[in-house]
Amino acid sequence: MNSRRQNVIDTAHKLFIEKGYQATSIQDILDGSGISKGTFYNYFPSKGELFIAIFRSYHKNIRQAREELLIGQDLADIEIFIKQLELHMMVNKQSKLLILIEEVRVSNDDELKQFINRIQLLGIRWVYSRFLDIFGETKKPYLLDSAILFLGMMTHLNHFNYKAKTISSPEIKVIRYCMNRIVHIVNEVAESGEQILDPELIDTWIPNFRCNLHTSHNDLLQSTLALKKATNKALPCSEDRTKAIELIDFIHEEITQSSKPRQFLIESLLNTLKTQYATIAQQYVENFEENINSCLSQFEQEI
Repeated sequence: MNSRRQNVIDTAHKLFIEKGYQATSIQDILDGSGISKGTFYNYFPSKGELFIAIFRSYHKNIRQAREELLIGQDLADIEIFIKQLELHMMVNKQSKLLILIEEVRVSNDDELKQFINRIQLLGIRWVYSRFLDIFGETKKPYLLDSAILFLGMMTHLNHFNYKAKTISSPEIKVIRYCMNRIVHIVNEVAESGEQILDPELIDTWIPNFRCNLHTSHNDLLQSTLALKKATNKALPCSEDRTKAIELIDFIHEEITQSSKPRQFLIESLLNTLKTQYATIAQQYVENFEENINSCLSQFEQEI
């Protein structure tokens, strides 16, 4: 079922690029993917939900790839941040996601417009959190402004460079150019004390953000990725691997995406992981559990 659903997503993505989102009908998608209308609606309530599924699929892959670049690295290293951005921009370029976003912006679909706005806020949220890693807590009051300025510079420089086609390998050059500018801007506004937007606003735009700023969050991230790799090696049955990975992802998301993680649920799922998938290297499971408990402890202190 998952492979058939993914086939529908891939087919629709290709059609949206070739014909445009508005011009692609559900019948086009049915014909291209070889499924019935009933099967389609079993997977997706509407064409808009299918569009959202395309973005979620790519965003999940981008997020995981960005996170893997952080393993064992100094979060304050600007070069790692530049590599993360380059990866993100290359995926957007190859998948033509930004072209689809622009088409949806001028559509009459309010649900999709809200989704696009959320994507934009998630981008601001991520850059802000990485700026916090790079510039530190002392510069925090100025980092939401700086994140928005940085993304604005990147967006417009990429747009007009694409039209002019003035430089080769534009992604990395634009990223470095904007990063060099923003370093000076952050230092200048911190010295002058100028601030437009209070970073606390981001919690009202996207609740649950604060949990991603815990000092133990990066440790949890690294232990999650390490455990997933160990799981892939330890479980020969693909069905068992898939279930175990889904369980690990669910626990991780309950910690990082919930404003108040359900501790009883996390403990139950951890117990399932340890008993049903005992062949996974114990040290990875124990490290994962230790970092989860550390995050839960910080939640209790904050609340």
